[in-house]
Amino acid sequence: MEFYLLVLINGLAYAALLFLLAAGLSLVYGVGRVLHLAHGGFFMLGGYLGYTLYHWSGHFWPGLLLVPACALAVGWATERLIRLVYGPEKALEQVLFTFGLAFVISDLTRLLWGTQVLGVPVPPLLNRPVVLGPLIYPAYPLFLILMGALVALALWLLMRFTRFGLEVRAAAGHPGMAEALGVATRKVLQRAYVLGVALAALGGFLGAPRIALAPGLDFTMLILGLVVVVMGGLGSVAGALYGALLVGLADSFGRTFLPQYALAFIFLVMALVLVLRPQGLLGGRG
Repeated sequence: MEFYLLVLINGLAYAALLFLLAAGLSLVYGVGRVLHLAHGGFFMLGGYLGYTLYHWSGHFWPGLLLVPACALAVGWATERLIRLVYGPEKALEQVLFTFGLAFVISDLTRLLWGTQVLGVPVPPLLNRPVVLGPLIYPAYPLFLILMGALVALALWLLMRFTRFGLEVRAAAGHPGMAEALGVATRKVLQRAYVLGVALAALGGFLGAPRIALAPGLDFTMLILGLVVVVMGGLGSVAGALYGALLVGLADSFGRTFLPQYALAFIFLVMALVLVLRPQGLLGGRG
């Protein structure tokens, strides 16, 4: 029993990181129907920024604020470029532009941080075991689960009880009607894009103590993020949460019982979900 509980917690910790990545993808697609293929690059960039901040300051905790703050600035700058290809009639241009941006971010990280494998140490406060009944488990993965839950709760409150959330839901559901009623959908998309970049960077920073920072991480996380979004339902933040849970658990159990087929197991779960619900778990809702 303890063994299965260990595998479950590993999956939930990974799911928390995937949710931080996929929530931004869902927000941007839901509001502007923009498939942002550079999103994995911002996840990786958050990890590298956290690595630099840690070695400058010697502390882990300032990165919780500074990495998303830096990502907000980067997101604001890149959004001003991506807005050139907004619009449902420019789907191909969006794919090509954001895919090209992904390669730019990848090459910049190679230039600034090199190609060696880097990592961020677990902060001393969380580098200790926690007793969970019969199980003794490291504290840091539990911290990741807590952070994922807090972000999910904050996004739910933001979407349900703020004007910004109301505008996001209006723009995602009926953008033409929202424009007619005075919602500035371009501004809403800009804010959703910047928020999504900050969440992805936060996920990269939090994942740095558990995921090796190396070239290629961006495209690996992008693929997993797209799997999460497709499983949860394009444009649904709540669906991204459920999709992240499924992918995180599938990855954890797959690596434990079928390590050589772990990635294939994730895609098998995705295929089963899409057979049962072609629109994803929550479709366009959320």
